[in-house]
Amino acid sequence: MSLLTSLARLRALDEGVAQPIATVRHCHLSARPMVFIPLKLSGEAAAPLAAMLGTDRAAPHLLVVTQPRNRDLRFAWAAELAGLLLPYIEGFLSGTETVERRGADPYERVLDAPQLVVPNPAGVAFTRLLGRSTRFRRPDGPYPVPEGVPVLGRWLTYFAERAAYPGSSLTLAATEELGRHWASGQSGLEDANLAALTGWITDGPSDEAEDPLIWPPAGPATDPGFDAEVLAPAIESGSAERVAEALRGQLEPTWRLMWRAIDLLGALPAGAGVASRWEQDRGSFSGMAAQLAEGAPPQARRDGAIAAASRLARMERAQAAYDVQRAYDDPLVMAEHRLTGEAFAGEVVETDADRVEGEGRSRKLRPLVVIKTDDPVRLAPGTALGTPQRREQGAELMSARDGLVTVKITKGMGRSKTPAPGSVPEVGERVCYTSLTDDFKGSPGLPEAEATPWTHGGPPPEYVPADEDAVEEWS
Repeated sequence: MSLLTSLARLRALDEGVAQPIATVRHCHLSARPMVFIPLKLSGEAAAPLAAMLGTDRAAPHLLVVTQPRNRDLRFAWAAELAGLLLPYIEGFLSGTETVERRGADPYERVLDAPQLVVPNPAGVAFTRLLGRSTRFRRPDGPYPVPEGVPVLGRWLTYFAERAAYPGSSLTLAATEELGRHWASGQSGLEDANLAALTGWITDGPSDEAEDPLIWPPAGPATDPGFDAEVLAPAIESGSAERVAEALRGQLEPTWRLMWRAIDLLGALPAGAGVASRWEQDRGSFSGMAAQLAEGAPPQARRDGAIAAASRLARMERAQAAYDVQRAYDDPLVMAEHRLTGEAFAGEVVETDADRVEGEGRSRKLRPLVVIKTDDPVRLAPGTALGTPQRREQGAELMSARDGLVTVKITKGMGRSKTPAPGSVPEVGERVCYTSLTDDFKGSPGLPEAEATPWTHGGPPPEYVPADEDAVEEWS
């Protein structure tokens, strides 16, 4: 936890209301998100009990497994879930645009993409388990399942994987996103309670938020008291209506909270980097849809050595880019880096806009800017710098002493021998510079999977669907 977030939590505790730790929204919000609230049977890792889902807050769909230990009922439930989720997902595939790429063939990218919103990270984990338990099933052979179930499993696996990808908005966990934008006066563990967290943001802390009778847990696990006193007798009675009504009472409060969370996030303006990250999400979604259309096999249970290294490199680059974009988009996030000395802000007190370096053809325009700052500057001379005010500009730290920082501008001034208007900060302008830049080095070249060295297990075997895949348990 950062210093500013810790201070915000203390202030929230003192004032009795959550404090903003972001000035803009750092995630994309779909105009038609799919809210998905799963419940599972206690003591079972991935045995579904119920789900409430839909894109219309006034018309949720309730799916119930009246006897969760019955395999046929579980897969009938999964087929119902596929009947709701797959049309929603596939509805985004009709509108596409052609994207040109330098050094590569153009490809078709959807104009918009689906968005899955679950209550908390545990809901994401359960979605991943549901995907694993269904994507290897087949509609023929031993243990056949309805045709849409394996496709559903592949999409659930995909959405769960994208939830772990830094900056992606294809799958959002409500408590996680709210926690990125507000600091409550409770612990991080308590923030996992959707009712408690939204209560801090809207009305302040309340004992009612912690009462499972008023606000049942947001899944995927149910309250033990409910399991023993309500659910177990309903299941034993054999009455499907009684089970459905009991589970509806558990899910409807969370359904209302989910839309309240979406409204809270939607009230914030989107950060400048959100649109470009959503473009990447749309490209990723298009790629997954193309794999399905081409008949590619289900996602492997485990990545091979090369695939794992490649995935790790992509996620590290994405995390670095996400951190930079959040800081550039949001002064409150940048303030964290100013406290650590990775960034500084101040007023321009002197400029030399026409300064050049070199002679003859090697002459280069290199203006100097002197900034007065009260921030601690813990950067060495020669450090590459960027600025949120001029995102295409590059700079270099020359010196920092006695509250005066000298910065040399190295790019982003145009192609002429004089700087373009507005490209060099003027005296009296307030600016911010940081060592956080998006000039990332590419990852080292990796061999093809077929060339995996023996030290890493050798080339992975090609996946061939087998009957044994269909007997994987929901656990």
